[in-house]
Amino acid sequence: MNSTLPKWQVAGTRIAYPDALDFMERRNAGIRAGTAEELVWLIEHPPLYTAGTSADPAELLSQQFPVYKTGRGGRHTYHGPGQRVGYVMIDLRKRGRDVRQFVYALEGWVIDTLAEFGVAARRAEGRIGIWTDNAEGKEAKIGAIGVRIKGWITMHGFAVNIDPDLSHFGGIVPCGISEYPVTSLAALGVEADMADWDAALQTKMPDFLDALSLARQK
Repeated sequence: MNSTLPKWQVAGTRIAYPDALDFMERRNAGIRAGTAEELVWLIEHPPLYTAGTSADPAELLSQQFPVYKTGRGGRHTYHGPGQRVGYVMIDLRKRGRDVRQFVYALEGWVIDTLAEFGVAARRAEGRIGIWTDNAEGKEAKIGAIGVRIKGWITMHGFAVNIDPDLSHFGGIVPCGISEYPVTSLAALGVEADMADWDAALQTKMPDFLDALSLARQK
């Protein structure tokens, strides 16, 4: 069991994407220098699209919202109100220098938290993200994963659909996958707000850190 938990911070207002990137860069530098704590930062963004390092311009179908290039892995993603974005700034120098294990643990953290709301979520072979069955029984994406590692300090993290406007995803091919729809806790009939999600996520954080410790033990 990891005894040292990262600092937990929930933003009270929507954060502009450039401001979030600037914050993460500064926090990353501070963690590397030993002057700042590890941090799990939970926020909401105003409506926007991001383009990861593998983004295909053809998969941006609309520019109804601002589009930002970002250093995280992955393709196009939507962020907006009703979606919980978790930026996870963890020091892998002391938690195992294993990027794949970090991503696996991050996915597991989201999946385990969704289970607290009765949602059977899962990974899908060959497809990035967190998946479940929607109200029509079709496989659908409920969460996105995108990370960047700089100096063995993690940045970016996950986005989970609590109750966003799902029509906003229509402006992109989410993560380059057009065959599957997106869904949310609300669309699945789950009555939960951000505070409910955050509380459940926090209770599962020790399990996430324990999963990271597997990398350190290799």
